[in-house]
Amino acid sequence: MGEVLGKVLVVDDDEVIRQLIAVNLNLEGFEVTTATDGQDCLDLVLEVMPDVITLDVMMPCLDGWTTAEKLRTDAATSHIKVVLVTARAQDDDRARGLGIGVDAYLTKPFDPAELIQVVRDLAAGVQRS
Repeated sequence: MGEVLGKVLVVDDDEVIRQLIAVNLNLEGFEVTTATDGQDCLDLVLEVMPDVITLDVMMPCLDGWTTAEKLRTDAATSHIKVVLVTARAQDDDRARGLGIGVDAYLTKPFDPAELIQVVRDLAAGVQRS
């Protein structure tokens, strides 16, 4: 086992997608924790202290928009990189995510290789546009 590239918290209410993301990141050398919705994410984030969070938008209990806003406004979590992974591909959705301050925005269906590269870049501190 090589060195860990970073910690990632994968948040998605769809178990298949959650596992797909988790397995791919794990194989790349990331330490992965999963959460089933936004509230689960907020409950785990301080315990896990991930470098990157992949966050679905459409979830029960607490959606990705609200979760991202809470992460950004809390001094303890505002530095964590956030990738929205969502089926919502409209320009206004993307603008809303960027307005909240998310670091990257991927639309479903996504290319696992692209997701891995985005997470890898963010964990390494590479600036994305």
